[in-house]
This record gives sequence, C-alpha cells and structure tokens, in this order.
Amino acid sequence: MVLIGRALSAEELAAVRADPTAVDVLLYGDLDDDEAEMPEPELDLDKSWHGIHYLLTGTDWQIGEGAGAAILGGVEVGQDGGYGPPRLLDPDTVRAVATALDALDVEVLRARYDPDAMTAAEIYPDIWTNGTDDLEYLMSHYTALRRFYRVAAANDRAVLLAIT
Repeated sequence: MVLIGRALSAEELAAVRADPTAVDVLLYGDLDDDEAEMPEPELDLDKSWHGIHYLLTGTDWQIGEGAGAAILGGVEVGQDGGYGPPRLLDPDTVRAVATALDALDVEVLRARYDPDAMTAAEIYPDIWTNGTDDLEYLMSHYTALRRFYRVAAANDRAVLLAIT
C-alpha cells in the first residue's frame, strides 16, 4: 500500500465536487501542461505514510487537525479503491496542514520514533524492528510531504489523497 496525492486547481476541485468519478482521472491520469509547470503537483509517500502518520499523531488511525490531517485527513470522495476512498482536503485545510507541518520541529518527530511501539501498534509496513535505517526513510518522505503541502498552500490548491 502506498499513499499518493495530487494538488488540485480550483477548476479540478469544482470538477471533483460536481462529479466524484473525476477523482480517478485526477489521481491516475497524466498532468496537463498547466499542472506540470507547478512545482510539486504530485506526492508519493511510498510505504512511509502510516509511519509518518504515527509520528505526527502518536496514534495508528486517529486523525487530528493541522499536521494530524496530513495523511488520513479530509473528506472521503469517490469510490473505494480497496484501501478506502480517496480523501479531499480543501484549500483552507491544506493551508492549516502546511502551517502545522512547517511549525513542527523535525527533532520532535525523531523523538517520537519508537520501533517497538510502532510494531505493537501494527504500523504499516511492519519493518520497524528489522534493524534497518527506517527513521531516515520516514524523514526523507516527511520532507517531501512538508514540501508538497507548502507548495499546494502557496498556490491555493486543494489536495486529493489516496492509498493504493
């Protein structure tokens, strides 16, 4: 399971709200020329998403506000692709998430990293106690997540997220 995301323009957001079947085209289709020119229009957290969510919230599935909404937040929209329906965060929520992520000290996240607790909580993927450098894997994807939300917020974009 991997988490992907897409920053949506006002027109794309309106299209999703008018017809939720547009979600699949936006998530899995090619970017148009306008979107391709925007930095960071897409997000791919690979399998790090659940570990990052745990670091942000201290929980397995609970969703909070601000940074706690970055991974699992938003309103469900579209069809369930097998791991739940995609989720839509409006531009105001995107700004709140971006602000919270920017304010979060990376050392706080590092301090929350507890491989034994993550394994006990069944945080996906179950790799936390295998002796590899999983914290750096999470931190590199967290940096991408923070950058994605920062750019989306600066461009007044909504965000569409899906676990595939």
